[in-house]
Amino acid sequence: MLAIARDVAPNAWCVQADLEALPFRRGSLGGSWARASYLHVRRDRLPWALAGLHQVLAVDAPAAFTFRVGRNEGAIPGDDFPGRFFAEWEVEPLRDVLIGAGFAISHLAHDGDEWVTVHASRARTLPDFVGPEMRMLVCGLNPSVYAADVGVGFARPGNRFWPAALAAGLVSRDRDPAHALQKHGIGMTDLCKRATRSADALSKSDYQEGVARVERLVSWLRPAAVCFVGFAGWRAAVDPKAKPGEQPIHFGGTRTYVMPNPSGLNTHHTSADLAEHLRAALALAEQA
Repeated sequence: MLAIARDVAPNAWCVQADLEALPFRRGSLGGSWARASYLHVRRDRLPWALAGLHQVLAVDAPAAFTFRVGRNEGAIPGDDFPGRFFAEWEVEPLRDVLIGAGFAISHLAHDGDEWVTVHASRARTLPDFVGPEMRMLVCGLNPSVYAADVGVGFARPGNRFWPAALAAGLVSRDRDPAHALQKHGIGMTDLCKRATRSADALSKSDYQEGVARVERLVSWLRPAAVCFVGFAGWRAAVDPKAKPGEQPIHFGGTRTYVMPNPSGLNTHHTSADLAEHLRAALALAEQA
């Protein structure tokens, strides 16, 4: 394929690389086109691969994809290249993954034959850092504009999440969600993907839609526990009387913990308090 590309576009940069480890700097690409490419990535690894694509695309950059429609995963009988791996997708599960990966979708449809086609753009938000065999999934309310631009949740200097996570033993590297997932099995998502300057800009319906998406994510990837960081979304969409700690319901079939918001504006809780909450949430995962 690279040889053909050189014949057609001799001045183009040709790079052979792994879709799950793109070797480009953050925001360096002005668009992407993936014709039957990401269908060779395992379904439970697709969020990770798309998070990498999100990071290397500029904000609002267009992205086009095609996937095989269906539910199968593995080799295809009669394939011209025996042994190739394929992951097929239906429209709605794929929609959830793309939204979670931080893409704004303008077109997503089955073409009536064997393909699902996607036209999207890289949104000014954070991608999910999730995958199989997570010890715990951490779910924030929504990204701040600052966090979206930096590329890390809870990134503002006054936010106590990462100091508390380090103190609690969840992670070993500050402000590095990719390392947290790969080395410690700690995934990260948000109830709402839309970045705002304040969570006050979100409505009850925003939280309700977000809770539904995250519940489907949890039911699919089955982390050992889920920790919701901040009461606002959980109380707005699930239980208005919820108190901190383990919740009486199993969210998406998974043990669930709700803890205070680590924002520096929340002066009712110290960093030590927040670290203790994270330890308690992690203990749920270890009991699973």
